[in-house]
Amino acid sequence: MADITTSPQNTDTPKGLALAVTAYFLWGFLPLYMKAMDHIGPVEVVAHRVIWSVPLAGLLLVALGRTKDLKAALRSPRMLGMACLTATLISINWAIFVWAVATGNAVDAALGYYINPLFSIALGALLLREPLNRTQLVAVGLAATGVLVLILEAGNIPWAALGMMFSWGFYAFFKRSLPIGPNQGFLLEVLILLIPALLYVTWLGAKGEGHFGPVASDTMLLVGAGVVTAVPLLIYANGAKMVRLSTMGILQYIAPTMIFVTAVFVFGEQIDRGRMIAFPLIWAALVVYTLPMIRKLRNQA
Repeated sequence: MADITTSPQNTDTPKGLALAVTAYFLWGFLPLYMKAMDHIGPVEVVAHRVIWSVPLAGLLLVALGRTKDLKAALRSPRMLGMACLTATLISINWAIFVWAVATGNAVDAALGYYINPLFSIALGALLLREPLNRTQLVAVGLAATGVLVLILEAGNIPWAALGMMFSWGFYAFFKRSLPIGPNQGFLLEVLILLIPALLYVTWLGAKGEGHFGPVASDTMLLVGAGVVTAVPLLIYANGAKMVRLSTMGILQYIAPTMIFVTAVFVFGEQIDRGRMIAFPLIWAALVVYTLPMIRKLRNQA
């Protein structure tokens, strides 16, 4: 999923809305694809997501005629350093998501994405000294209470949900400081990850433990992992420029809702008592957080 803060648009355009909704729906269906690879290790899946994203992102940049921006970024040590950080965070996020789906914890992945916008608000307050209004304080408090309930009921920390939240939240935070366009930034990140990804896949192949090659269906799924990674991100990046920030804030709940429904009704994951208490608290937090944006949209209509 992508950070809603990338949108500078003050009006909603039909094209922008269509692209944004398409991206979120594609992310919502992503667990079905990842579940088909649950017999493949998450690190190997992430490695192939990186490898096969590179040609797609590269072709798009060539088609847009924006390769000069990428060359300038590659010559900037500061930009490379920041991109290495964001690339590391996004790869961690991908690995946790793949692991969560493969091990029957897709509900926790949805939980992490639900909490993320509220975590971003908290990050802004703590790191950027952005003031929180009363509504935001209530929303963050409700979400924090939901997480606390999960910990107390389960007797342990929901690592998948919190890992998704922290990795994506900090990725979005640092991504804001990367002075490069979204398409160029994505290609820069996967280029940075490409060498370790290739080394890991080669190492697995040499040990005879890799899934690329021996079975045609696995090979096709791994190649396709790059497509299902790059396409939604690139669609989103271009749609976000044509949609208001507040609109993206509402649309972003499409994906975790679809992931939650898929986890419960398709994968058959159980909702224990802790989740039955925590999810309504977090959904209430999202309602409190989202209602002011809806009112703003109506006033601006």
